[in-house]
Amino acid sequence: MPVRPTAALTALLTAALAASALTACGNGSGSSPDTIKVSYKQSTDNSVKVMDTYLAAIKKDFEKKYPGKKVEFVPIKAPDAEYYTKLQQMLRSPRTAPDLVYEDTFLINSDITSGYLKPLDPYLAKWPDWNQFIDTAKAAAKGQDGKTYGVPDGTDTRGLWFDKRVFKKAGLPENWQPKNWDDVLAAARTIKQKVPGVTPLNVYTGKPAGERATMQGFEMLLYGTGDGTSDPLYDSTTKKWITAGQGFKDALRFVETVYTEKLGPDVSDALDPNFATSVNGELLPQGKLGIDLDGSWLPQEWLPGSGHEWPDWSRQLGLAYMPTQTGQAPGKVSMSGGWTWAVPAKAGNPDLAFDFIRTMQTEANAKKWYIANSGISVRKDVAADPSYASAQPGIRFFTDLVSSTHYRPAYPAYPKVSTAIQEAMEGVTTGDRSVEKAASGYDDTLKDVTGGQVVRK
Repeated sequence: MPVRPTAALTALLTAALAASALTACGNGSGSSPDTIKVSYKQSTDNSVKVMDTYLAAIKKDFEKKYPGKKVEFVPIKAPDAEYYTKLQQMLRSPRTAPDLVYEDTFLINSDITSGYLKPLDPYLAKWPDWNQFIDTAKAAAKGQDGKTYGVPDGTDTRGLWFDKRVFKKAGLPENWQPKNWDDVLAAARTIKQKVPGVTPLNVYTGKPAGERATMQGFEMLLYGTGDGTSDPLYDSTTKKWITAGQGFKDALRFVETVYTEKLGPDVSDALDPNFATSVNGELLPQGKLGIDLDGSWLPQEWLPGSGHEWPDWSRQLGLAYMPTQTGQAPGKVSMSGGWTWAVPAKAGNPDLAFDFIRTMQTEANAKKWYIANSGISVRKDVAADPSYASAQPGIRFFTDLVSSTHYRPAYPAYPKVSTAIQEAMEGVTTGDRSVEKAASGYDDTLKDVTGGQVVRK
């Protein structure tokens, strides 16, 4: 397993990414009125080609439908945090801006505020299929100005994946469903004691994991504290961010427990930016991880042709919802996000770019994508299609979690708030900070990044 890169190496890598971003689109997206450049996040695992394969098929459809028009792909292969950095570098100039980009919903409002994206309302008003998208998905791509800047290509939910092979060796039930956090930790402790050589529990943590740490890790804990009726990060009434209260500290303490009791992966592995590739391609398939707090999309890693083919995954892995802290109502918690296709403000061929979105988002093509990437449909017509619900084990489980899911407060400050959360997590993971000091550091950073717009609860 690779170790964490040094600070010097990380700095060099960031500089290299920034430099390459400025030349990524050659002569600029407007170099030919008949060619659109489409930029997307390419998997860091060379054997996972789900997005590449899907887009290649859409390109074929598009070029057939629009004779004389061409599609050129500008894939960005990088861990999440580096992908966002590189993408924003590209969006700053007409010379480097693609015509179409793949935007995580957590970052889209920040890019809207920066003026990087074009409002799509004039296109959406003339596109009948827009009426098929569920309202929560539409809201995820909407700016504070009320305009829509992206078309979502699905959503996701999160829960606990557990290995039935490991559980059997540990004497744990095959139909495991923890009722509270203590149950999760108790199962991990049992695995540690009875199944040596297996990592009991994976909770993503720290800055190298980026938003994966914030959303799959911390927020799955934080949103399970309290009474579940109000957002623990952002107060929509006062429009202020909430400082670290008891729930925040309890979530940090859970992370601290996982790593101080050595229930999780080695710290050097946990803080490797490519650790998720190891989890998905090695640890889970090889039966070396007991419990993984993770997302609905994992099966795309194990489909035929993926390089990590695992036809038995649905028999060897179980699914459990993440419980609330003490089992208090509603009893379970999930976080939802997703990605959107957006048109840069400095795109050379925006009209043609939206035609590409429309080609991707026919009912038939959308269904192909949801099934291929283990996504949760945001189109009502696809969700109602029996062939979608039965296409893959786990789809029904994760779709049912939508009713108890939460969405991040994806306002412009959120990316910096997320980074502050990752820093707090990393402090308790490494043991460099106590929970109290990590929470206090978060509060200080929160005040800085929000201009003091904070409230205590």
